[in-house]
Order: sequence, then C-alpha cells, then structure tokens
Amino acid sequence: MSVTRPVRLAGRLVLALASIAGLVVLFLALIVLTDGAGSGLPAWLTTLGVAAAAALWRGRRRPWPARLVPFLPVVVAAALTASVCIPTVPTARQYPPDLPFVTTQHWSLATGSRVAVYHYPPANSGSRHPVPFVYINGGPVRGISVLDHKFLQLLARQGYDVYAYEQAGGGRSDLLPMGQYTISRSVRDLAAFVDRLDKGKVDILGFSAGGVVLTRALADPRVAARLNRAIIAEPGPMDGPTARIAGHKGRESARGLAPAMTGPRSTHVPRYAVALGLMRLGLLTPDTGLIGQAEGDNAFTAADLGSDTASSYCARDAHRIPVEDTAENFSFSPAASLRIQQTIKDSPSIAPRLRLSRTPAMLMIAECSSQVRHWATAVLAENPAVQRTQFMPGVGHHMWNGLDGNTDRAAAAVTAFLEGKPAPLPNYPTRSEIPAFLRDHR
Repeated sequence: MSVTRPVRLAGRLVLALASIAGLVVLFLALIVLTDGAGSGLPAWLTTLGVAAAAALWRGRRRPWPARLVPFLPVVVAAALTASVCIPTVPTARQYPPDLPFVTTQHWSLATGSRVAVYHYPPANSGSRHPVPFVYINGGPVRGISVLDHKFLQLLARQGYDVYAYEQAGGGRSDLLPMGQYTISRSVRDLAAFVDRLDKGKVDILGFSAGGVVLTRALADPRVAARLNRAIIAEPGPMDGPTARIAGHKGRESARGLAPAMTGPRSTHVPRYAVALGLMRLGLLTPDTGLIGQAEGDNAFTAADLGSDTASSYCARDAHRIPVEDTAENFSFSPAASLRIQQTIKDSPSIAPRLRLSRTPAMLMIAECSSQVRHWATAVLAENPAVQRTQFMPGVGHHMWNGLDGNTDRAAAAVTAFLEGKPAPLPNYPTRSEIPAFLRDHR
C-alpha cells in the first residue's frame, strides 16, 4: 500500500499536467483559428467552456467533494491562458518623448501619412552643399536611433542640409491602418516627402530597409525624377524574387558571440510572447485581434531584438557593441514591419524597370554584413546607373557605428560620391566581379 499510493498520486499529477497542457494547446489553436479576435477572450471562453464540460463529465459519478478534483486543471489552465488576454501596457500609442538635441517636426504628406521630421541645417557656412540631403532609416517601421542621429549631425557639420523622417508608424510618426503598410506606400511617402520639402531634387541615402525603399523609388520614373543622387547602403531584398534567394552572407558577425542584451522584454510577458511569436511564425496576421498595433509598439523593447543587434557588428566587436539607442527613443512596430516585409515578398520583379534607371547611384556593402549578399549584388547587376560600389572593411551591417573611425569612413564614402570626388575606397565589386565577390566574401 505504501508504494501504490505514491504511484497513484504521481499518475494523477501526470494526468492533471497533461490536461492543463491540452487545454493550453486548445486555447492557442483557437487563438490561431480566430486570429486572436476580441483580445483572445472568445478563445479563452470557449476553452473554459469545453474544459468545464469535460470536468463535469469526468466527475459525474464521484461523491460530491471528489467532483471538484477534475476542475483543478481547469482553474490552472484558465489562469495561465487568461494572462494572454489581459494587456499590461497602454493600448493607445505612447510616442517617444522629443529628443533634447533636435526639434521634432510633424509633416502631413499628400499620401495621408503624418511623419516625424528632423532637420540638421548645414553648420559649415564655408562649404555648404546646394542639394538637400535626405536619410531613410531601416527597420522597416523603426524609429531613427540616436547612433544614426549622430551620423546625420556629422554630415551637417560638413555642410550638408540634412533631413530625415521616420516612416509612417515608426518613431514619432503617426500610425496607419494595418492594411495600408505596404512597400508601395513607403515609396509614395518618399515622393510626397520630397514634394513637401519643396527644394527641388534631393540627394538621398537609404539604409537597410530604407535602401529597399530607395531602390524601388529608382525603379519608378515618377519618383526617380525627384532624386539627384542615390546611395543604397546594405539593402534588404528589393522584390519577391530577390527575397526568395537564400545565398551567403558576409564575414562572421557578432551574432551568438555578444553578451545577451539586458533590459525588459515584452516576450517575457505571456500575452506578447504568444502574439509576437505567432505573428512571426505566420500563424497570426499583423492585423490580429489579439493585440492592437499601438499596444504591440508600446510593448516591444530593444531587448526584444535579441541577437539581431549583434548581427549588425563584426565578430571581433562582439564585446564592445555600442549602445545604438536610448530606451526612451527606441521604437519599433513589429506587426507593421512584418506586413511591409510580406508585401515585398509578394511583389513581382522590379528588375525590368530598375534597368531603365538613370539616377546616379552608389552601393555600400559591409564586410561583416548580416544581409544576404545577393540582395546587394542584385541592385548592382540590375541598375546600370550604379556608378561605384564601396565595400566597407571592418564593419558590419550598421556601418556608421562609432567604432575605430568607422563613422568617419562611412561619411567620407558618402560625401565623395555626392560631390563627384574620387572614392576613398576601390570601386569594388564591379558588375563583372559579382561572381568572384560572392565566392570570396562570405
């Protein structure tokens, strides 16, 4: 008897745990089937109803006190799953406070977007450049980091009239309805921004996802007509066919080598772990009813990026990665970002239109790039107006990172091209060197 009783208790415990796990799985399945409708409450109530009915059935022949035993797993499962239905951050968008070193302007564009704009006037009166300079940051739908602002300040000190805007939904810019986040909308917003600036043609630098916006703008003659010179730095995939390329990346990055990012993570909260995790797996739509866009933006933190930040630096920099942003300024919209990335994957090839581009362009590629090499070389291969390529040694995806003079080197490559001066680095790779580059630099 002394052995049988513990065995029975262990068996009941295993059965209870299995029941809890089964109810959690049922709840998650219903979340997926309903796309998180009603903040998950319909899925929770259905799960609770099914569990209660099953508990009543299992306890129907037991004496009264024992009838409650089957309800214990129901109570535990109900408590666990209820946490997925309860917001722990504000559900209305909480925008970052203004930066202390630059005025935040808000411009309403002809597209309907209302974007946050930053202006750094030329500080050097002796060598001012007549063409305005516009910066499009990466993400997509991420606020401009403090590290990027420092890079823009450097260009302004060298005489450039610098403008930057946070794309709709990012940073201090207003949100859009989820269905309006598309790569085509991003390109239209760029054209509308240049029109609103009303200073003629502009020089423009697009970094990472911003490089994708710029590449697609160059493939649209109506938008390209607004551009004087274009710099495409570390671009993502420009269209669906390019996005499906699974080629080599650059030299080893700090991903997996750098210390884990510290700070709070939304993914440590069941609600956001489930919502963001299922969205990333494609099991929930970006417009899911589980969490609203604004709530997701408020919840997401820099620590949630995890090793993505480390992947922007070379392996040798793993233990000295600079702080790219402050907690107060950091902003990223995970749902809108996924939505735009999906529209890129779903888009047809832009290569035929890009081959007609005539806007002088430069491509920048990092040695330790975390981007697929073919994403950059596709731009070089298909855009005949790319006049030079600058392969930046010793840096990862985030090339102006403040380490070892990297920011100054990136600025030198940018300004030399804009001013029509000899490049500080060899023009490499050229179109004919693409196969060898893909083979040798990985």
